[in-house]
Amino acid sequence: MALIIQKYGGTSVGNVEKIKNVARRVRSARQDGNDVIVVVSAMGEETDRLLDLARDITDQPDEKEQDVLISTGEQVSSSLLAMALKSLGINARSLLGHQIKIQTDSAFGKARILKIDSKRLLRELNDGKVLVIAGFQGVDEKDNITTLGRGGSDTSAVAIAAALKADICEIYTDVEGVFTADPNICPDARKLNKISYEEMLEMASLGAKVLQTRSVQFAKKYQVPIHVRSTFKNGTGTIVTKEDQDMESVIVSGVTYDKDEAKITVTKVPDMPGIASKLFTPISEANIFVDMIIQNVSTDGLTDLTFTVPQADFKKAMELVMVTAREINARDVLADTNIAKVSIVGMGMRSHSGVASKVFTVLAREGISIMMISTSEIKISCVIESKYTELAVRVLHEAFDLGENKEL
Repeated sequence: MALIIQKYGGTSVGNVEKIKNVARRVRSARQDGNDVIVVVSAMGEETDRLLDLARDITDQPDEKEQDVLISTGEQVSSSLLAMALKSLGINARSLLGHQIKIQTDSAFGKARILKIDSKRLLRELNDGKVLVIAGFQGVDEKDNITTLGRGGSDTSAVAIAAALKADICEIYTDVEGVFTADPNICPDARKLNKISYEEMLEMASLGAKVLQTRSVQFAKKYQVPIHVRSTFKNGTGTIVTKEDQDMESVIVSGVTYDKDEAKITVTKVPDMPGIASKLFTPISEANIFVDMIIQNVSTDGLTDLTFTVPQADFKKAMELVMVTAREINARDVLADTNIAKVSIVGMGMRSHSGVASKVFTVLAREGISIMMISTSEIKISCVIESKYTELAVRVLHEAFDLGENKEL
């Protein structure tokens, strides 16, 4: 008997018939003799609908109250799935984040899990129940409801798998696994049979929508194997696991893109110690993630500093930067929301030279200018004009022979 954590996303529980289909899948796993815990997202576009309601009330909803509002989506789907399972003769019980309890910090809208009290989960499992847990939510130390940010149900599922030392965490979605690129852009994109935690972490953080970045971080830290599978098709998907020797033989595993970033440039900044800290500390305190940062060579004691932030945080970041820019006597603050980040990821980049020059040559051949560059041992990211995103993904996918007819 294995302990399996299954997570179903919004498209998987989008309506009553889909919920019944999920219930049949869960029943099958239970009938195979496994203990099963299911984590669910809100139905379809429910979270967006709830956010729209909040914005109809006010342009700047209170973050604490907004978390109370949007957490209700998962409460609905978890209770409906528990009902569907009971109708199939399965002893099921729905549980919310505060009932478990999943304790988080107080960063409303993007809270981080601090610990999970596994005692109740184990007690209910020992009673022979299938547990259906509302994903995406928890409570802080003052028992305020918190949410974990977009894709947070992935993190809920992996964190529970880690806390209970589950045998595997199955992430069910509307795609069959992790692909070498977005199949909507590259029709010949291949499904990967397996991918390392490191590669998946890079791909998730660089725009791949299959898994939330923090869920992969949890999986890597606690060595939780993840199986990304389709809710609507049978068969194996992609296993996310620790690195093996075969993985490093592949130079590039995938091409990703992200159109959800904005670029901010502070011009003529005094080039002296402490200035960067003054700029970025307020942004950090506002829980805004800064991705790429470039500082130009100093001229006459002045420099330009450019960085990127998520589109969702762009307005707040601009307000904070404008205040700081005045304080440090910077000349101007410029913004560009028409950008995209295109990246290649692969374990083999550690041991192969010439990868960066190939990326730059391929993009230059298509007349695509690079605004910013960021690298790590296993990734190269380029910020470009957003209108060239699809072209850049296609030409890079082809240049590194990632199509269906190519060998891994």
